[in-house]
Amino acid sequence: MTKQASFTIEPEPVDSPDAQEALGEYVAELDRRFPGGFDTSRAAPPAKSDFVPPAGVFLVVRVDGRVLGCGALRTAPGGIGEIRRMWIAPELRGRGAGRALLGELEEQARRLGCERVRLDTAAELREARGLYDSAGYREIPAYNDNEYARHWYEKTLA
Repeated sequence: MTKQASFTIEPEPVDSPDAQEALGEYVAELDRRFPGGFDTSRAAPPAKSDFVPPAGVFLVVRVDGRVLGCGALRTAPGGIGEIRRMWIAPELRGRGAGRALLGELEEQARRLGCERVRLDTAAELREARGLYDSAGYREIPAYNDNEYARHWYEKTLA
């Protein structure tokens, strides 16, 4: 668990009400931001079991008990972890929550035996790309068939 002055980040069962609330907000924001909306079935959808240890983990960001973010990690063969469903509520952006969440997902990947982490993101999510670039991720060729992704990243974990 990570605790900052204004928020906490902790594991949460992906099927819990808080996790489902966060995922619902994530989908709603992408639906608003993407031309033509967002359909989760076209985004290389993971199975819920992907986010259950030891296969992965789902994290929730809270402020005073309110769910204001989430992120997930799933593991793949070869010591690779994949970060999925990362979202921070607009009201919490700019306060370090996204960077802290990314750091906690990387730490979870290390604990689960991953040597590298990957993620993808859409062209419309410029602020996410800025975060990944500044956190040491490098662009790589596409590694999945997510129809919304236009950028794929990887980072070697120390």
